[in-house]
Amino acid sequence: MPNEAAPPRLLQAHRPPTGVGAPAVYAALDLGTNNCRLLIGAPCGAGFRVLDSFSRIVRLGEGLHATGRLSEAAMERALAALSVCAAKLARRPVRRLEAVATEACRRASNGAAFLARVRAETGLALRVITPREEAELAMESCAPLLGPEDRRAILFDIGGGSTEIAWIRRKADGSPELIGYLSLPLGVVTLAERAGQDCFTAEGFLSVVDEVAEKLARFDEVHRIGQEIRAGGVRLMGTSGTVTTLAGVALALPKYSRPLVDGQTLDTEAADRALADLFALGREGLAAHPCVGPERVEFVLPGCAVYAAIRRVWPAPRITVADRGLREGMLTRMIRAARARREH
Repeated sequence: MPNEAAPPRLLQAHRPPTGVGAPAVYAALDLGTNNCRLLIGAPCGAGFRVLDSFSRIVRLGEGLHATGRLSEAAMERALAALSVCAAKLARRPVRRLEAVATEACRRASNGAAFLARVRAETGLALRVITPREEAELAMESCAPLLGPEDRRAILFDIGGGSTEIAWIRRKADGSPELIGYLSLPLGVVTLAERAGQDCFTAEGFLSVVDEVAEKLARFDEVHRIGQEIRAGGVRLMGTSGTVTTLAGVALALPKYSRPLVDGQTLDTEAADRALADLFALGREGLAAHPCVGPERVEFVLPGCAVYAAIRRVWPAPRITVADRGLREGMLTRMIRAARARREH
């Protein structure tokens, strides 16, 4: 939503640009449980052209599982990242900004107080979105990856504080429709704090897989997704650091490359082999791996356990990997709404 009551320096930056030929620039900010991400873009063809981006691991949800609150250290890290975002926004004539917060701020007893502090210190007014909107935004960003042969899609987003599942139907006009969604309060940060060390052992890893698979099976009982997969025409899609890491390993990339990963479709057997390779590396090997690194070493195997549960319940032959998410979904929505206003 636009920051209509932002402090003067940011309010000026977010006013619609004026003058003939002034560029339409839009911005999307996503404060998650683990990451703070900003994307600034301008309409281009059927999509948008990226003008600037920012991403930083802030671990906002650190300690939340145990205390129910955001810690002071976590809030300071997030505020530092958000201040960088505010400075980037102040340098551009942004027509509209959408800024959202997800699971950590939904769950924390001091989440609302933290967002008030964010607004006071940075001028950024973040709204907490529901799990359903989170699933819808992920669907929005990943819809261009659907093919004409896809009548359904099951999309998963393994986040820091939660895992979102979107069950999607292609309508007659080709547009996607969310027909079911599931939000599990199990993400890579929450699982790392609760069972992260256990995930480095086969027994602990399988325990997490069993727990997640049981919850997914209940969703499957309602929507019969496995049955639809066997009938054909269902695309399995994943968007998150977990699945993009698996893709990077499966493709044997010397270092992670978004252009080589985003939109890539892998045989799930290849993704499964990549998972086994990551598990075999252990903590030191993961920290040294070019597609993982020391900052993410604690989160990779918990995320892989969620992925393994998804594979168990929905054994599709292929998986499409998306290095895109809420920011891209928000930008797509804003640009589409602006075009619709101009047409009317």
